[in-house]
Amino acid sequence: MRRSEPAAPEQKEPARDPNDTITPRPVARSAAKRAIRRIASEPLVHFLLIGFALFVANAYLQRNGDDVESSSPKQIQLTLDELRQLELVFEAQWRRQPTQREFDSLIEDRIRQEILYREGLAMGLDKDDEIVKRRMAQKMQFVSEDVAAQYEPSTTELRNWFDANATTFALPGRIAFRQLYFSPDSRGERARDDAAAALLRLQGQPIGSSRASGDPTMLQEYYADRAPDQLAKDFGPAFAQAVFKLPAGSWQGPIESGFGWHLLFVDSIVPGRTPAFEEIEPDVKTAWLGEQKAAAWKKAYDAMRAKYIVLLPIPPDGAKP
Repeated sequence: MRRSEPAAPEQKEPARDPNDTITPRPVARSAAKRAIRRIASEPLVHFLLIGFALFVANAYLQRNGDDVESSSPKQIQLTLDELRQLELVFEAQWRRQPTQREFDSLIEDRIRQEILYREGLAMGLDKDDEIVKRRMAQKMQFVSEDVAAQYEPSTTELRNWFDANATTFALPGRIAFRQLYFSPDSRGERARDDAAAALLRLQGQPIGSSRASGDPTMLQEYYADRAPDQLAKDFGPAFAQAVFKLPAGSWQGPIESGFGWHLLFVDSIVPGRTPAFEEIEPDVKTAWLGEQKAAAWKKAYDAMRAKYIVLLPIPPDGAKP
């Protein structure tokens, strides 16, 4: 029998000295460098690094700004014109100059208003406030109109504009008359015929004749210096037109109004007319300026409106928008 030989003893790796350094393999080092270069060349990495740098810089500046703001007081600077305006308002109200104590109080009121205004803006109290919106819209309109107000028209310009708009300045006629009233409520369908019969009795009679009598009424007996629009308001447009066609100095009628039938004695009548430009030049300038302001505002608003697209909700079927 063959005798088996004993197995060779297992060889162990010799113990490594802790002080010994491991030298990386050249291939692994080269691969790491290539990976770093590839990552560094990516645009996304550049973008992220720049964004991070801006974020850090903004946070730093914001913190410093807050520190400065919290450590230094805010300024409110009043001008000499503002102080003078406070004094003028006081004088207009009280017909005297303010005392020093009163003037100091006016200044403090002005400062209080400015502080509360600024703090309100900081808290966002102006947002979604209808009163603030209306006031701001009004100021924008004033600013637009002031552009037109700064232009001074020449006399020739005003005269030409007056000639093109002369009817705007026409003066209405004026009339003064007495009236006798005949009521349909009291006389029914006979009211007009009774007025016509009374007119025949009054022919050739003095103005104060006892025959000049009608029905009791809340209307005035005498109307002095009335314009067509005033009579139209009191008696109706048809009555006003008919009255100004009557001759003066005698009883006329019957003329119907919204109340009933009337006999009228016209004392005086002044026809309407258009005054000459020289008579009303200041009024012409005021009217011209009003038209220019309206045109300037429309032009400014149209330009602002063109910048916006308005989105409205679609109402449900059958509902009104």
